[in-house]
Amino acid sequence: MKHVRKDTWQKHYDAGRGFRPLGDAERALLAEHVPAPEGGRALDVGSGTGELAAEPARMGYRVDAIDFTPGALVRARAEHPETRGVRWLCLDIEHDPLPSPPTGEEGGYDLVTLRVSAAFIQARSRVLRALGARLRERGAVVVITPVVDHTPQERRHIALDEDEISQITDGFEEATRFDAQGLAVLVLRGADGSFTAVDKGRPAPQAVMGAAAVVTNASGDVLLGRSIRGMWELPGGRVKAGESAQAAVIRELAEETGLIASVEDAHVITILHDDRLDVRRVSPVVRVTSWEGEPVLREPGNFSRWEWHPLNTLATLGRIFMPSAQALNAVWPGTLPGLPPVHSYPCATAFPPVPGEPAEATRLRGRMADAVVAKGRAPSLRVPSALREVPRHRFVPEAPLETAYDDLAVVTVREPSGIALSPVSAAWLQVDMVEGLQLEPGAVVYEAGSGGYNAELLAHVTGPTGRVVTGDVDPYVVHRTRRLTGEAGSGRVTAFQGDAALGVPAGLVPRGGFDGSVITYGVWDIAPAWRGQLAEGGRLVLPLEIGGYTRAITLRRTGDVLHAERFTRCGFIRAQGEHVRAVPVVGLLGGELQLRFEDGDPAPAQGLEEALRRPRHEVATGVKMGSGFYFGSLQLYMATTLPGFCRLSVHREAGTGVTLIAKDGDAPAILGNASLTYLVHVRTRHGDSPAAKEWEWVVHAFGGQGPQLAERLAATVRAGERDVRDGGDPALSVYPAGTPDRLLSVGEVVDRPLSRMVFRWPGRDVALPSTDDPVQRGGPLAAAVESM
Repeated sequence: MKHVRKDTWQKHYDAGRGFRPLGDAERALLAEHVPAPEGGRALDVGSGTGELAAEPARMGYRVDAIDFTPGALVRARAEHPETRGVRWLCLDIEHDPLPSPPTGEEGGYDLVTLRVSAAFIQARSRVLRALGARLRERGAVVVITPVVDHTPQERRHIALDEDEISQITDGFEEATRFDAQGLAVLVLRGADGSFTAVDKGRPAPQAVMGAAAVVTNASGDVLLGRSIRGMWELPGGRVKAGESAQAAVIRELAEETGLIASVEDAHVITILHDDRLDVRRVSPVVRVTSWEGEPVLREPGNFSRWEWHPLNTLATLGRIFMPSAQALNAVWPGTLPGLPPVHSYPCATAFPPVPGEPAEATRLRGRMADAVVAKGRAPSLRVPSALREVPRHRFVPEAPLETAYDDLAVVTVREPSGIALSPVSAAWLQVDMVEGLQLEPGAVVYEAGSGGYNAELLAHVTGPTGRVVTGDVDPYVVHRTRRLTGEAGSGRVTAFQGDAALGVPAGLVPRGGFDGSVITYGVWDIAPAWRGQLAEGGRLVLPLEIGGYTRAITLRRTGDVLHAERFTRCGFIRAQGEHVRAVPVVGLLGGELQLRFEDGDPAPAQGLEEALRRPRHEVATGVKMGSGFYFGSLQLYMATTLPGFCRLSVHREAGTGVTLIAKDGDAPAILGNASLTYLVHVRTRHGDSPAAKEWEWVVHAFGGQGPQLAERLAATVRAGERDVRDGGDPALSVYPAGTPDRLLSVGEVVDRPLSRMVFRWPGRDVALPSTDDPVQRGGPLAAAVESM
């Protein structure tokens, strides 16, 4: 590690010294392989006196030239006074964030150059990957460096050997090497990264036992060594006779890196057992929670360097020793996906949470919290505090910091097909649901659907005397939750595996029931256990699907009845386990169109295809809207008040010629006897600004009953405009299944297998106008349509 202090560099430049001038061969390679695109931006790292930075500027790039030595920048400005398009910036590439683009310009770079500077960067792998992540599409990182084999002994501190050059190329999809008068010129593209878990060969029979040390620094980065075999490894090694795994890790850590720790701070997380190479390889994974010192190279015969790596970059490191890769994934499940299976024997040893996060995380967390508060989503005091305190990024260790704190959902578990199974929801929505619970300090809360972060938000809100019980049907999700809350949690979260719809195991339910419960996946029905395990007056918040539209609803328990207090529009992953439900679908016109029956069995669709080929009947509702119109209340209004309600969706472009619904869009609809009507919007006023535009709701209908159905749908839209346009929500009461009609409150009844839901909308005590013509009898829904 060829670190040179800043004051040494200052003396270097103050004395008028520099480096080898830029040669013609280097200029030619730059011109051939990285010509400046229109609007191209370049970043020159370790620019020194500006010898290289001036070249991309002459090629047409706008250049950010950075160096951490003020003296270098003073000379660069003086030596290149005529160079235009260069910003000379004093910045430490290892510790400072990269510069923001000038106002009005896009971020990212088309070209990043490092000339005779790579050898002086200590965290070289981390820096190269951070620079690669800032490349625009088809951008390139160009590294120009002396090579040890072609450099005099006294100057080899500025050069890289072949292993170090190979390390630089790790994680890039394309790496091309050229020679420029003795200098190696590397052109690197495609920085999405990859890694390959690599074995060293067959261990000595019959078995081998090697302990792996997992150590993180104050920023939460994990320590890995670059071995002479050209792969990354955790510290550790074989367990000697009479030695515990913890003792072996402490000894190996000191011998390999110089870090000093005690056995009391070494905790066995799990024991991995791998038979893949026809030999029993047993690897205790030991988490070291406290240590002293700085990593140094103590065994140059085994390692060439030690580096701290952010967790979200592990999957871009290239070659990783297989047991180390398995150990990393055991501590932080999901950081290295796709590894071959390994036997894991978790150890129950408890240990304190391990601190560590970059300063940038605090800033980003504060920014996210400010944004959520500004939206009015967190009016209480404790919930914004939880947003600012609970480290969200530590519950999505595979994600970059910016992604973790971007107030968007982050998918953490997917099916092999790519379908999301378990996300960390958007922060604003998590906060909205937590606020709905109205928790007091000391409350005991149930969360159905685990992940870790939301449970820790709840634990923070309920305080030191509170407790959170979280459950999930997926054993991997539960394992991940336990690991991540153990690493970064409060110690007040208990995770269990089980179908959340069946409730919490009896031993985890507090006397009198939970003070609050939150369901974190979309549900179609309300399980009796959720009501039964809730305390009287306690609140249940859940994303409920109504007609295929999802709302996060806060329900308060009064006896056996749940009464809604608030609605929030949202979207969630659908239920698994006991609550899995396939939505009935009927295809039309060879799959161009689909009817989705979100709330019931599919109705017969005979004769519909013939009706769709006939002229379309249209009814203008007279209801108009601007660009900011909220459609959500009208959606629920139609779904809960219209018999025969379904949704018509378009799946192929040809379908738009029949329906005027955009491809992959859908519309509220009513199905009758060989007849169909649905709602679309038609632009009635154009304009250059959103405020100048206007649309009108129009009803389309096909089939013999189409005109009557259309009038009914249009009347419903007009009633909705009158009573719920401004986002009005219904009164909702949820009763147990089997409750007699006489005990239900007045309203629209939606029956589900486990519950009876009664919606009462504003204005629904006034009958809607009836159609002039009677609906032709004989269809499956004719009676319902006629009686509306």
